[in-house]
Amino acid sequence: MTTRTTPSTEPTQPAQPTQPTDLDLELLRATVRGEVIGPADPSYDEARRVYNAIHDRSPAVVVRAVNAGDVIAAVRFARDHALPLAVRGGSHAVAGYGTCDGGLVADLTRMRAVRVDPAARTARAEGGCTWGDFNHATHAFGLATTGGVVSTTGIGGLTLGGGMGNLSRRCGLTCDNLLSADVVTAEGAFVTCDAGHHPDLFWALRGGGGNFGIVTSFEYRLHPVSDILGGPTFYPLDGDVARAWTGLNAEAPEELNTLFAVLLGPQVPFLPERWHGRPVCAVLTCFSGPADKDDTVRARLGALGPVIGQYLDRMPYPVINTLFDEDLPPGLYHYWKGNFSRELTDGAIDVHMKYGATIPSMESDTVIFPIDGACHRVGGEDTAFAYRDASYSAAFGASYKDPADTGHNVAWTRAYDAALRPHTEEAGYINFMDADDQARVRANYRQNYDRLRAVKRQYDPENVFRINHNIAP
Repeated sequence: MTTRTTPSTEPTQPAQPTQPTDLDLELLRATVRGEVIGPADPSYDEARRVYNAIHDRSPAVVVRAVNAGDVIAAVRFARDHALPLAVRGGSHAVAGYGTCDGGLVADLTRMRAVRVDPAARTARAEGGCTWGDFNHATHAFGLATTGGVVSTTGIGGLTLGGGMGNLSRRCGLTCDNLLSADVVTAEGAFVTCDAGHHPDLFWALRGGGGNFGIVTSFEYRLHPVSDILGGPTFYPLDGDVARAWTGLNAEAPEELNTLFAVLLGPQVPFLPERWHGRPVCAVLTCFSGPADKDDTVRARLGALGPVIGQYLDRMPYPVINTLFDEDLPPGLYHYWKGNFSRELTDGAIDVHMKYGATIPSMESDTVIFPIDGACHRVGGEDTAFAYRDASYSAAFGASYKDPADTGHNVAWTRAYDAALRPHTEEAGYINFMDADDQARVRANYRQNYDRLRAVKRQYDPENVFRINHNIAP
């Protein structure tokens, strides 16, 4: 059922939280079909964990929802007890926003159904789906949309932040392919929004993050994509390779999507042993054009610089988004930064090469995503994702196994970020921002910030959804 709400537009201060009693939790269990997990439950330690181990939080209660009704109950319970409310989908938020101390976690990870309409070329997916779930379902029909480059990433956080991936140049950002969304609002109401219903909310969801409600299902536009030519090509760490890559982007067809990376050479059979653990460049290719053009793509990659290793073959599209899953399992420690740029200048390339030479661990890397092609055919105010005039989005930072290394890795990432600032835009992609980047929120939304704040004031005047890159009402 779809309802309309007209909440107050006057922001208020959150009330003081009251920790739920055992009786409160029992009453909540009576209204929830899924699991209600408190600190005394045997599964609590497992339930409170998130992907990024640097965030070790202790919520008062975790609600593992199985349907929208459970989500409504969770939101209302959090409001009634003035509890901080965190929302967990795929749990990949580098900033740790899928958990909290002393609050309620609305965990959607059991809500993972996907329904594909092959005739309409659309799919509706529940909010706890990962891109692995989604790609598996749509690939059966030879269809896909832009999604995450790691299959365990949740569809929710990626879509709400904008969504860049291996089909961006051809299909646009993930949020550009969002057709409608079912949302539980801060009042605990359920609304469906699209271009004709709650259009202001629908606009804000496409890039505005988790500020406006909990999306229990997403409807996406799909594109004919089945097999692709994909995989990494490795080169020595050399700024000339990066410069040549920008030239490739400038003239490549939109079916050719490539990501540029700086990392330590992985221990894989197609990279000679002498390069294992040494700083290298890599280009991850996803070519969704015809197979008779594959040799042309190979030649273009070969012209970027001396190829020291390559795995490039035809594969089902979902496979390209699983290639790094084993390298990035849950339980690592992560600290990231990000930025937008209109061009990859010589100065920026020099910084990437300098910090690439001192990359602190095998799990750490820099990945630069192109934002062009179909992404540029959407206006900067058409969705909440503001940087349509940017051409690149960089994600960089440390990922590591030992918490004792946190100080060094955080310092390395911050120094890297500071060195890049003169060569990039003021802001960056919110999904690459860490928890200490709240001061950049206005810049990240640029010309759209004031409109987003007005939508926030309409749908969440009490800032119930504040555990995110927050747009305060």
